[in-house]
Formats: sequence, C-alpha cells, structure tokens
Amino acid sequence: MRDVLPIQFTPKLMTVLREGYDMARLRADALAGLTVAIVALPLAMALGIASGASPDKGLVTAVVAGFLISALGGSRTQIGGPTGAFVVVVFNIIAQHGYDGLVLATLMAGAILLVAGYARLGSLIKFIPHPVVTGFTAGIAVIIATTQVKDFLGLRMAEVPADFLPKLAAYAEAIGTIDIATLGVGAGALAIIIVLRRTAPKVPGFLVAVVVAALAVSLLGLPVDTVGSRFPDIPSGLPVPHIPALGLEKVTAVLPAAFTIAFLAGIEALLSAVVADGMTGYRHRSNQELVGQGVANLASALFGGLPATGAIARTATNIRAGGRTPVSGMFHALFLLLFMAFGTKLMGYIPMAALAAILFMVAWGMSEYERLLRIRAMPMGDRVVLLLTFALTVLVDLTVAIGVGVTLASLMFMERMSRTVAVTVREVETEDAGQRDDLPPGVEVFRITGPFFFGVASDLVETLRRMGQPPRVIILRMREVPLLDASGVEGIKDFVSMAHRHGAEVIFSNVQPQPAQVLRRNGLGPRSGKVRFAPDYAAALEMASAERAEST
Repeated sequence: MRDVLPIQFTPKLMTVLREGYDMARLRADALAGLTVAIVALPLAMALGIASGASPDKGLVTAVVAGFLISALGGSRTQIGGPTGAFVVVVFNIIAQHGYDGLVLATLMAGAILLVAGYARLGSLIKFIPHPVVTGFTAGIAVIIATTQVKDFLGLRMAEVPADFLPKLAAYAEAIGTIDIATLGVGAGALAIIIVLRRTAPKVPGFLVAVVVAALAVSLLGLPVDTVGSRFPDIPSGLPVPHIPALGLEKVTAVLPAAFTIAFLAGIEALLSAVVADGMTGYRHRSNQELVGQGVANLASALFGGLPATGAIARTATNIRAGGRTPVSGMFHALFLLLFMAFGTKLMGYIPMAALAAILFMVAWGMSEYERLLRIRAMPMGDRVVLLLTFALTVLVDLTVAIGVGVTLASLMFMERMSRTVAVTVREVETEDAGQRDDLPPGVEVFRITGPFFFGVASDLVETLRRMGQPPRVIILRMREVPLLDASGVEGIKDFVSMAHRHGAEVIFSNVQPQPAQVLRRNGLGPRSGKVRFAPDYAAALEMASAERAEST
C-alpha cells in the first residue's frame, strides 16, 4: 500500500518529466496546444455568455483552470475549461445568488473535489448508470440550444424566460420580429462549421466561422448585435485574484449548488479521461484527476472564473493534433492568455449570432443522439430512467434529474437482483474440460459470474487491457450471467472491439435468454458476424481449436 499511494496521487506531469522530456515532445505539445487554443477561444467566450456571465469569464476559466487541470491532473492529455454541461447550472446559480454566489459555489465545489480525490472516490464514476448520464447530457443540450434562439434569429424580446416551456411560448410570440441580417449571419456561420467538419475536419471551424462572420458584419455594415455592443468593456489579461465573502448564510444557500458543480465536474472529467485513455492507450489516475479538478476550480473561483472540468471534444482535438503529455494542455492555456492580452479589441467584432451557431453545434455534440437512436435496444427499465432523467433536466432541474435518475436506477437494479436471486436453482453442468491446463495454445477463457450491470461493465475491458498481448481466441463463459443491462452490453461491445483490434476472435459460451436478447438487439447476436455463439463450454473449445488451426 505504501508504494500505491504515491503513484495514485502523483500528477501525470511528474511522471512524464521523470520519463524524459525532449525538444521533439516540446514541439509536438506546443503545436497541439496552439491547435486546441484556436478551437477553445471562441468556444470559451460562447460558453461564458451562455452561462449568464461575460466572454472574459469563460476565457479566464480556460486559462487558469485549463493550466492547472493539465499540470496537476491524473491524465496525460486532458484539456480543461468551461463546458456545456455547466451552462444550465451556472445560469441558474447566477439568477438565484448573483455572480458572487457562483464564485463561492465554485470555490466550495473545488474543496469538495479535493476531498473526494483524497478519499479515493474516483473509481465510483463507474457506478453512475449510462442512461442517467445520457439523459441529463441530452437534456442540457436541449436547454443550451433553446437559450440561443434569440441571438441566432435576432428576436426583439425584452427578456427570455428561464423555464423551458415559458421560453418556447415567448419565442412563439416574438417570432414575427426575426432580423434577416442576424439570421443570415448566424446561418452562414453554422453552415461554415458544418461544411468544414465534413470536408476539412482538421480546420478549426469555430474560429473560421467567427472570423468570416465578423468580417462580413464589418465590411457590409450589417446592423447586428456583437460581443462589443453587448459587452463594451471586456478586460484584457487576468484579473487580480480575491477571496469571496464567506458568510455562513451565503455558504448554506449555495451548498447544494456546490455539490452539483462538484458532481458534474467529477463525472465529465473522468468520462473525458476514459475517452482519452481509449484514444492513446494510456491509463489515467482517477483520484489524482479529481484532485487536479479541485485545485483548478479553487483557482478559477479566486480569479472570478466559472466552474471547470475536462472537455471531451477539446481533449480529443488535443490528441488528434499530436498532444501526448500534460504540457500540451498547459500550452493551450498560455496561448489563450496571449489572445486575451493582445486580442480583446478584435473579440468585440464577433457577432452574437455566430457564437449562437457555435453553441448549437456544442448542443448537437452533447445530445448523445446516437445513443438516443438506440433507445429501443435498451431494456425497458433503462429506457424509463433515460427518458425520465431527460424530461426532468429539461422541465424541472438538473439536480432533481440526477437525484431521481440515480435513485430510480438503483431501485431497479435491486429489483432485478431480487428476481435473479429467486431463480438460483438449476441443473449444474459438468464441465470436465474446464481446467486451464486443457486450453489449446493461444486460447484464453474469461468467466463472468453474476449479473453484468453498470457497476462492473468496465472490469471486462480492464481485464483484457491488463493481459498485454491478447490471445488469438477468447472464450467468454456466460452461463452464470442471468442479467445484462445497457451499460453491461456497452462494456461487452468495448471488449469485443478491443479484442478485434488485436486480432482476437471472441466466442460466447452458453448465453442465457435475457443477455442473448440484449446482445442481439445491440448488434452482437449470432448473425452479426462479430462474435460466435456456442451452446456450452465444450463446444466453445472445439470452435476455438478449429479457429486456432485455421489461423496457423
């Protein structure tokens, strides 16, 4: 245990420096950092405005928190800053408690994340069910998109209601006040982003869109709302740090919001780190990642910034641009600081409609539409959890949605377990060939015992990753798996994909009816061509031997 603790709480930056850091890595990280900064510049501004703050608040967050998340976090390639997941929460906190209330809540959330990291709660992320995450993420996407309708269409409205249904009603009443010039600028920016994503994905579409839109507005003299007209006094550089007022009454009032921020920051940061691991082959340190997120949010609050977490899209951009160490994320923050110091006046020319177009694309990326399209393949209980979480996020409140979603998922899991325990008496197979010594060369056997649910879905992939070089054939014994849920099948799909990437074939042995039905609905049935099914373990061994013989 003494040897585990220092590694578990060691920032990845220290690990990279101990391995040796040369000029080739420095050049690659600097180029990746510049690429991400170009993507993050308009996005941070847009998220700051959408959150009910100002564009400089989003940039301050990206600089301060982004630097510290990379420098102190547990991932090699994580890029931190403001994200779309916080827009709804931040907007509501500012509306209820003012901006100083948001700063205090962010400060408290940073402390909560620090405690969670040192309490080793990072591994608990796997116990948040996929339907809950998908539901509230899609709900946030809908809310973000609806908040941008006014700026995208140029509607003349005194005030946009905060609640979803009244907001739609207000838009319907003001639909006759659409400004054609504003709509043209917004639609043009949106078209540029979409076209570049399809034809030239390496080109920073967000930046190109806002530059073209700003030039069009300036050269044609279009009477549209811009960042400069909405926020005439954007400061350049970082503000002086200060500690917010810590009155007991204020602390008590914003405490629930602080827990919500910490919860969202932890989930999104660790999900982003998992995605990064899949793209690079490295492994993040979940507890140190929470520690890094905690310090970053503390610092962001001291500089008057917004809540921050790991950004999945910017992290993926960093990896594709060649970033492989935390230094690329630190460069990203430094480049943004230079943009803030010398480009503030230029930012004022950006049309609000162009930023609305960016946020429409952010909302589309958050919508999880691919998983929503597969909702019919989920078990009925998971469908209910997803749709209920989505509806509560949009119509009620994000905190309520998460609480109800997790609680309902837990209750349904316990109900499923009770049904499983009730059906435990069955004829025991005799499997004389079950000894590992009898395995043919190049064949490995995995046995799954018990219900394969959201809490253990990642264990299967982790077991394969620990093996190093996978065998040629893998038998997955599923005779003792009575139940498979949506997150469990995602884990199996990841396992099969990883096995195929390493040239290994997968055979399922003795799959029970419920798991077989879920696998079939999710594209892993007997006719899918991706896996093979055996009625029992002996038959699976024969298939494996034949497969091994054909490959040699």
